[in-house]
This record gives sequence, C-alpha cells and structure tokens, in this order.
Amino acid sequence: MRAKTISGAVTALVLALASACTSDPKAAPLPPSTSPSSQGLAWKDCGEGFQCGTVQVPLDYAHPSAGTIGIAMIRLPASDRSGRIGSLFTNPGGPGGSGIEFVRQAARSFGADVRRKFDIVGFDPRGVGQSDPVRCLTGPQLDTFFSTDASPDDRAEIDAFAAQSKNFAASCAKRASALLPHVSTRDAAHDMDLLRAAVGDAKLTYYGASYGTYLGAVYAEQFPTHIRTLVLDGALDPKVSSAEVLVQQARGFETAFRAFAADCVQSPGCPLGTTVEGALTRLSAFQKQLDRTPLANTRDTRKVTEAWATMGIATALYAKESWPYLRQALSQAFTQHDGTLLITLADTMVERKPNGTYSNETEANMAVNCADKPNPPTLTAYQSYADKARKESPRFGPFVVWGGLPCIYWPTQTKQTPHPIKATGSPPILVVGTTRDPATPYQWAENLASELDNGVLLSLNGDGHTAYLQGDPCITSATDRYLLTGTPPRDGTHCN
Repeated sequence: MRAKTISGAVTALVLALASACTSDPKAAPLPPSTSPSSQGLAWKDCGEGFQCGTVQVPLDYAHPSAGTIGIAMIRLPASDRSGRIGSLFTNPGGPGGSGIEFVRQAARSFGADVRRKFDIVGFDPRGVGQSDPVRCLTGPQLDTFFSTDASPDDRAEIDAFAAQSKNFAASCAKRASALLPHVSTRDAAHDMDLLRAAVGDAKLTYYGASYGTYLGAVYAEQFPTHIRTLVLDGALDPKVSSAEVLVQQARGFETAFRAFAADCVQSPGCPLGTTVEGALTRLSAFQKQLDRTPLANTRDTRKVTEAWATMGIATALYAKESWPYLRQALSQAFTQHDGTLLITLADTMVERKPNGTYSNETEANMAVNCADKPNPPTLTAYQSYADKARKESPRFGPFVVWGGLPCIYWPTQTKQTPHPIKATGSPPILVVGTTRDPATPYQWAENLASELDNGVLLSLNGDGHTAYLQGDPCITSATDRYLLTGTPPRDGTHCN
C-alpha cells in the first residue's frame, strides 16, 4: 500500500459505510507545436454546473512526434465572473486518484472566497481515469492480489505474494507497455504546465494533497517562474527513497492508530479494551487470528483475510470522522465474527465497486510509483525493509512495505534518484502538515518546507490525512488568504 488520499475526503467513505450498516532534472523545452494554447480548449457542460474538456499532450516529451494522449479536465467556474482571478488547479493524491471525481465531490468545499474568485479545475493525470488509463488486471485478479497475505511470516507466504506481484507486473507489461514508460510525475508536471497555458493562465495556482504535493514540488522544480501560488497539503518528502517512504508511512499509520485507540478506550464499550497498550495488543492478536482463520462478510463471497482487514483499518485512519465506523467495524468483527464493515472500508481505499469491478486507481498508483523512484532490487532487500518496518510499526509495517513489491518486477525501471527539491526562483510555496497524519507523516512536511528555497510551513495539531478540507478555520483562513493574495502565513504557524 502506497501513500494515497481518498478522493472527496470523508464524504464518499461515510456514504459507503452508511449504506453497508442497515482513494534536479530540469524541464526540456516544449516544441511549439505541442502548445495547447493553439489547440483551443473547448469546455462543454457536463452536469451540475461543471464543464469538461480534453487537452492533447505529447506521449513522450523527449520525442514529441511519437504521438499524443488526451488529458481529461473538469472545472467548476468561479461564481464571481467579474472578479475572477484565474484557475485553481487541484490534485487529490494517490498517485492514481481521479482529479475529475475529486472536483465533482469536493470543489464546493473550498473556501467561499476562493470559490468566488477561481475556477476550481481538476484533471485525471496521464494513466488515470479518463486520461488513457493504465489497465492491467481484471476485478477477480485484483481480488486475489489484495486477498494474498501482504505481511508474510515465512518463505511460503513470501513466495506466494511474490508470485502475485510478478503477475501484476507481467499483466501491466502485456496490456500497457506503450504507456508505462511515460506515466512519471515529471511527465505529469509537464502536462500540468500545458494545461495551465490551455486555460489561459500566465502562472499556476495550485492545491495538491498527499501525492499531489509531490506533483506540485516536481512542477516547482521544473517551472519555478511559472508559479503564482502552490499549496502542498499532506506533503511527501522528495528526497526519501521509495522503500524508506513505505517504512515511514507505516510508522505514520502506527501513530494514527494509537491516536484512535486513545480516543476509543475513553468510551464505554470500546472493542479494544480500556488501555492504549491493551488496544495495541488486542489488534495484534486479531491480525494473527485472521492470518489463520479469515472472517466471512455479507457483501460477497470474499474472505476477510488479514490483508483486507488491515487495509480496512488503515482506511478509517485517514479521517477522524471515520473513527466511529472503525470502532463499529472492529466490534462487529470481534463479537459477531463478521468482517463486512472492515472489507467495506478496504473497498473504499482501492475503489472496488459492489459489482466486483475496480477503478484503475490501483494500477495507476503502482505504475507511477514504479516509474518515479528506483526500488529495492530483490526479495532479500524488501525483507530487510519489512523487518525494519515491523520494529517501528508492528501492526502495519510489513503490510505497507511489501505492498510495493510489484515494482521490482516492473517492465520499466527508472534511473532518476530521489533528491531534495529547491525550486530556486519560485515565489513562496505553502506546505501544510498535520501532526498525526497517518499516510504522510508530519516530518515530511517539515522536511519539504525546509528543502524548498521559499517554503513556508503551516501546521495543524490534529488527526487525519491532510488539513485544508478538514474545515479548521485557522487552516482555511491562512490558506485562502495565500491563494487569493499570494501572501503566506508566517513560517512555522501552528493551528490547534
């Protein structure tokens, strides 16, 4: 499992559960022929006040004559057309999250003044959703992949998950070989600059969450003078290696579960007991039990294995508003031996539909992550990182680390190395971090803000993944002021 956001924040998750209970390189010059400003971006009504369009971009920026792919876009026009400042581009994270679905679900959650002055713009990055998606596995194949033990305890379990990982990579090589070399974040950043030009903005105004912060940082590295304002919320640290990202992310989930447990044990009837340490012990015992004997669920015929249950628990840690559902899911599992709510949570994470089909978020997530950074080359190397993660995060570490295993078998391997991004020449860039963020640890926000030449750190003392759309008035007002005026808050500002 890689760092993700759930598109539309808490809304989709709460609705799904409610139903079940009754998401250094510099830019090469762009050839004049690829400039979308001459294409004519034709916006068309696509319902509920939204407008949609498509921009053609080069498949391979190193060889522009190799053909183009379409990048699907959406916008909610500014409500105050006479006072309109421009477009606010957004990315909900993933990688693999649909920017189109995010804008449909969350555009009206942005600050009122921002909504009045900006078109809220989303796009599906190349390989995602409506933009030439990477497709590799069928629904039943993905069910098998996610059901396989992703926290192996012995050689047989390691070999079983390795076989699934090899099949994942081989299927992608067979079905998406032309696209896989061209889905990196560097490619997506080039695309975003063309989209900026296509909507007629001289400079980019941008809000990126989770992985969207990495996309924003890579854009800033390549196009620092094209920036108006950049908000990077729930930051990734660009200099951290792919395997270390997983280790540190696992630590974040452990911290977030402790926070959930501390809240749960204060209330009568907490299924985890009455103390935090007791809650941690109870969860570990539950995971070991599932490794031997999975639970049934009432949604379909899948068994709720340790892998599905751990994913479901992790999903609920993304938003504090989901904690009551996690408490209910654990109670159902412990007392009724029913894993329905846990697998419902997990299905939200991987965007599995009730009919057994999936969005392409999982395949796009893997494809982009495998393309962005070198990965440990062998099973032995992965084992060492999993062992490290287990020490730091006993309940989530191996599960998170082994989730990246398909990348060692990936048909295309990158030679780009992780490095700090400075974005020299940019205006102030606002980095927002949440102190108990499960998926993108707060330390990453601190690091990114310090690595950027003009980084400004804004912090929320709280729980959940990302901060801006949680509705905290301190975060909202500081971020909106920056987006509207370009004036950031004082570096190091904390919101409680």
